[in-house]
Amino acid sequence: MAKKGKKGKSTLGRDGSIIASNRKARHEFHILDTYEAGIALVGTEVKSMREGKASLVDAFATIDDGEVWLRGLHIPEYSHGSWTNHAPKRARKLLLHRREIDTLIGKVRDGNATLVPLSLYFVGGRVKVELAVARGKQAHDKRQDIARRTAEREAVRELGRKIKGMRG
Repeated sequence: MAKKGKKGKSTLGRDGSIIASNRKARHEFHILDTYEAGIALVGTEVKSMREGKASLVDAFATIDDGEVWLRGLHIPEYSHGSWTNHAPKRARKLLLHRREIDTLIGKVRDGNATLVPLSLYFVGGRVKVELAVARGKQAHDKRQDIARRTAEREAVRELGRKIKGMRG
């Protein structure tokens, strides 16, 4: 049986499911804007993703000659593949509209922003990537985020205690 994710979605490769997510990206970067992009893949890469195998740990996107490329995405070789298997860490072209690419070029050129993939998922049988325009966080920003999350967690816990005390 498929493993369930946070929102009840299967983590294996079925339509509407998340294949891989980059949880560290939201900790390391301020997310300014997000885009959904398609990926140009070969057959064995899709089959490997349907098995739920992909890693966004070291992945990032670059813009070269007016095209957006996803680099560092690790898709392991398909287990039942033969000589037709793909290279696990090759650069993969992202499929975006020209106006979206122009917008990304402007955002990346203006400030010290970078393109970071947040998640890979299936939509209608096709693999999509959620691409974020992000700016790196400083150490004090990360500490503030951790303190805020801890305070929220404590507030929810305390509220739960009060509700539990009113019942019993």
